Amino acid sequence: MSSLTDLITRKYDNFRGVDFSNNNVSLYRSPNGLNMWKNYEDNDSIQTRPGMELLNNFGNKILGLFFYVKDETTYVLVHSGTKLYSWDNYPNTPAATTELFSGMNIVESKAFVYNKTLFILDGINYLEYDGTTISMVEGTIPITSYYKNPDGSTNIDATTDTDLVYQDVNCLTSKRKNAFIGDGSSTEYRLDTKGLDSAAIGGLITATVNGVSKVENIDFNVNRANGYITFNDAPERDAEVVIEFSKTAPGYRDRILNCTLIAILDNRIFFSGNPDYPNAVFHSELNDPRYIRDTAYYQCGMDEAMIKAIIPGNNVLWVIKEMNQNSSSVYYLTPTYDSTYGKIYPSVNGSISLGCVSTGINFNDDIVFFSNNGLEGIANSSLYSEQILQHRSSFVDVKMINEINYKKVKLAEYKGYLLCLIDSHIYLADKRAMARTNTNDTEYEWFYWELPNNITFIKEYRGELFLGNEDGDIYKLSGTNDNGEDIQSVWTTAKDDFGYPGYTKTTNKRGNVANLKVMNNDTIKVDTIVDGVLKEKKVFSDVKGYIAYRIKDKKFKSIQIKFSSDKPFGIFNCTLQGFIAGYIKR
Repeated sequence: MSSLTDLITRKYDNFRGVDFSNNNVSLYRSPNGLNMWKNYEDNDSIQTRPGMELLNNFGNKILGLFFYVKDETTYVLVHSGTKLYSWDNYPNTPAATTELFSGMNIVESKAFVYNKTLFILDGINYLEYDGTTISMVEGTIPITSYYKNPDGSTNIDATTDTDLVYQDVNCLTSKRKNAFIGDGSSTEYRLDTKGLDSAAIGGLITATVNGVSKVENIDFNVNRANGYITFNDAPERDAEVVIEFSKTAPGYRDRILNCTLIAILDNRIFFSGNPDYPNAVFHSELNDPRYIRDTAYYQCGMDEAMIKAIIPGNNVLWVIKEMNQNSSSVYYLTPTYDSTYGKIYPSVNGSISLGCVSTGINFNDDIVFFSNNGLEGIANSSLYSEQILQHRSSFVDVKMINEINYKKVKLAEYKGYLLCLIDSHIYLADKRAMARTNTNDTEYEWFYWELPNNITFIKEYRGELFLGNEDGDIYKLSGTNDNGEDIQSVWTTAKDDFGYPGYTKTTNKRGNVANLKVMNNDTIKVDTIVDGVLKEKKVFSDVKGYIAYRIKDKKFKSIQIKFSSDKPFGIFNCTLQGFIAGYIKR
């Protein structure tokens, strides 16, 4: 063992994140890091987070913020309360806004862009916006029977010459088309269903004969109860007759409108989160978000546990459910070829029973979700081997899972981090610096921020982060203060006993240096925490890249250095020198 008079120099560097788990914190983590993060774009220093710049107020709770680019023009839409606005002079304030739609659901809305059109889903509405007009999505009208004889039987000649593909009913529309081949004598054409909608509900029935439009009550009459029409004049032989009609299937449209989850896989849109169908995942047809077959849904389990997240990853759709006692909580929909429908996605249950309490995400190819215990990752995403659940948040669980609104966590990816927002707190997961824990799990490193007020919405767009709250404020993460308020940031080194837990120590008051990032900061405070007791030291002014601080503490078991400021600062590393004294006597 070293002589008790040997000088020991401790260097704290290569900082990796915070660790709120216990007192045995590694020297490269902080047990009390606040409003700091590692900015990988700026020399890897641990530094104060960016501030919050108020952009605008929309009067009611922010539930959606959508950036939509069409023909080199960027449109910005805001879902605030029950209104959907166009933010016409984004990002300038005071804002010029246009109300596009009233009657939005008061839940967070989701959106995607397809073929230069923005689609928005909020649990009661499914809308589309083209940069000028917004409207409810009207479903693609399917042709549910092809090339039939007038009596509804199959035309044998047509089956010889034509590859007959019958389309299923579209949940998003009550309208359908039937196609026939005229025989030159029949005037009565029987449709593929009965009980058609009345004209008051579904409108007049229309028809074309060789492309020429025919009008109900003028060119033909309709028997809606029995499902047939009678032409005044029989269409000629081999004429192509197409009849468009309406038959509402109760609840079909609500299958999709009441969903709150969206995912994209294989150029199809997947929908879930409908409380009336807690196990179900629906999907659109290939390249057509306006067409959802009534048969294009999959049951994930037989229980009533709600689906909480649908996550594309590893060429499948992962389906994460609430905890249930009887079956798996993790399923996946695997693309499979079907001779009739092409790609289908049968449900396969995984081997994980721990359920999801809020949401999940594909974070840089890691499928993760929040359980009652914290953030979980599906460590082996291979479909042909057992999925293994690994914990990802041990360093912050003691604080994070005890948040009052933990089950309402909001997620966004920003600058390579996964930001987990709960009220005014943000937990930042860093996959670039993974750690192996005592339980042999591979964990993320973490940082922790506190914002000046509660935030209920978070959104990243092209490298910028936007935040919204209950009052209708929208902020952008920018600048060096929170809309004029100072940011209090802290970085505290771990408790250090210099490797001699049974001895008291005394510091060497000279030779202690911190290498700092220059951030136009006038002041930084350096304190020590000696055996858990704060010992205030000194405030340094006019910081120029490093400071040499004197520390004189005696007969302690462990010591920490606390750096803090209400102005931005960054730290690369710091040192502390001390001597081993005598044995601890009590």
